[in-house]
Amino acid sequence: MDLENQKRVKEFAEKYGAENIVVVLGAAEGEAAGLAAETVTNGDPTFAGPLTGVQLGLSVFHVCEPEIKNEVDESVYDEQISMMEMVLDVDDIISEMTPIREDFCKYL
Repeated sequence: MDLENQKRVKEFAEKYGAENIVVVLGAAEGEAAGLAAETVTNGDPTFAGPLTGVQLGLSVFHVCEPEIKNEVDESVYDEQISMMEMVLDVDDIISEMTPIREDFCKYL
């Protein structure tokens, strides 16, 4: 997650309350999704951005996870995401995201 997005996430959490924020990721690989998820929950693991040492504990999901997929209108999901989902390793993404949520999310 780049520094500008870290700054935005931090500002939104401060403005609206971390309990009211859900971060939806769209990274193409499980490892990238996991890194971004860890950043918005437990703080920037690279120690480079505004979320270094900041444990927001935000709810975080990948757009291809069932929790999000089931909330999106099926026609919109098909039009906007289904092509991407066909080429992603969704199981790998879920296996990266699940333990991060279990360990670091405060607001599920």
